[in-house]
Amino acid sequence: MIAQPQKPSAAFIGASWLSLLIGMFTFIIGIWNSDMMLNEKGFYITILMYGLFSAVSLQKTVRDQLEGLFVTGIYIGLCWFSVALTLLLLTIGLWNATLNLSEKGFFGISFVLSLFAAVAVQKNVRDLRLAEGDTKPEVSPKDKN
Repeated sequence: MIAQPQKPSAAFIGASWLSLLIGMFTFIIGIWNSDMMLNEKGFYITILMYGLFSAVSLQKTVRDQLEGLFVTGIYIGLCWFSVALTLLLLTIGLWNATLNLSEKGFFGISFVLSLFAAVAVQKNVRDLRLAEGDTKPEVSPKDKN
């Protein structure tokens, strides 16, 4: 018996998107309002964007493996490395930042919230697509020839 994929609830979808937006915007607004130099602000924004991408990519590769799709070991390793690297870089950056301890905690929590929410949003997008019966891989028009 093949299990039918379940559609995520509207509440979970909404909570995931809201968490992502809250985490991202609180991090970005906190960075914007801080007394850091512009290059430091750019570092933290880049770490956030890299972290979001790597978390979503990791979630997708893990899910692909669970569904029996081939994923190369090097790509899985790069995904895990990227997530760990963003967490390490954020930790080092905050450790050395001239911020109050409460500000460092604020940035750390909003960063982790953003990563977790990005994974949940990616999961919801994929689950919705499967629940609607769309299991065909996307094919670009040039591949149809």
